Amino acid sequence: MKKVMIVFGTRPEAIKMCPLVKEMERSPLLETVVCVSGQHREMLHQVMDIFDVKAKHDLDIMKQGQDLFDITTEVLTGMRRILKEENPDIVLVHGDTTTAYAASLSAFYLNIPVGHVEAGLRTYNMDSPFPEEFNRQGIGLTAKYHFAPTQTAKENLLREGKEERNILVTGNTGIDALFSTIRENFKHPVTDWAKGSRLLVITAHRRENLGHPMHEMFRAIRRIVEEFPDVKAVYPIHMNPKVREIAEEELNGCENLRIIEPLSVDEFHNLLNASYLILTDSGGIQEEAPSLGKPVLVMRDTTERPEGVEAGTLCLTGTSEERIYETCRLLLTDGKAYGRISRAQNPYGDGKASRRIREFLEGILA
Repeated sequence: MKKVMIVFGTRPEAIKMCPLVKEMERSPLLETVVCVSGQHREMLHQVMDIFDVKAKHDLDIMKQGQDLFDITTEVLTGMRRILKEENPDIVLVHGDTTTAYAASLSAFYLNIPVGHVEAGLRTYNMDSPFPEEFNRQGIGLTAKYHFAPTQTAKENLLREGKEERNILVTGNTGIDALFSTIRENFKHPVTDWAKGSRLLVITAHRRENLGHPMHEMFRAIRRIVEEFPDVKAVYPIHMNPKVREIAEEELNGCENLRIIEPLSVDEFHNLLNASYLILTDSGGIQEEAPSLGKPVLVMRDTTERPEGVEAGTLCLTGTSEERIYETCRLLLTDGKAYGRISRAQNPYGDGKASRRIREFLEGILA
């Protein structure tokens, strides 16, 4: 039996890797070992509990005030010990986190093949998103197998010289997770509060948006909520103290906007499903929301998910207060514009990405 080690460390990674862990555990040909870095802590284990995923190894690196240097060195050296102990036949990492980059580099140093889930996303701008664009390109250099969510991602990899036989277009495992958590008759205090209103869901946390851009984003949202009496907004706020400080400054006292603590993944997916419109600077939501028919305003200057923009499911607004305000206002006042985005076809998959990865690995390993 061949051994597959799956490594992740943040909440977004866990959301997209837990469905893959569950799928891999169904294989009679493969042994699955889960290792987490603990780059996130409470939020990470919350997701793992929902999907009933257990980690055999936990690097437990999270500490107060950790920076990119801390995460990189702790994961790199911590994985050395675990990889030597387990000696897996392949290591799977996801996306563009520092955990994924350092784990892939550690495996590469030990000549262990790396499989990159959600491979091939690119902006080709090392500053946006930072440090994620560097991380995913770095992982692409260490990886032997590339599991691309879309044809566009595959084409990026081919242009970079990756071997076509080692690239598989799978769809996105985040859609697998989404389809497993949505339920009818979802109830939550926020949905009760927003009943009869158009609900905006907000997420904002990106490192490159901290400071002036985030002030602009929140000012635009406040203007919208105060202008439209039938609109309510909810912001499950990020744990980052700098994000919380800016939100307190710009959004405090806004009657129709609620700032709440982070939700569990199943609650958040169902909140997206109950929303009218989503404003985000996040990555995964750009894939999840279109599967639910929800327009997404991406409050970033660049996106590594251009398929959604091309398909019409995403609208890239940048971080300018005026641009965010005008675009959001258009979708709230123009039914045709809203309908075009909400009915656009989602390019990110059918919920079967994990199965495709499992079948591929069974073929090459077993």
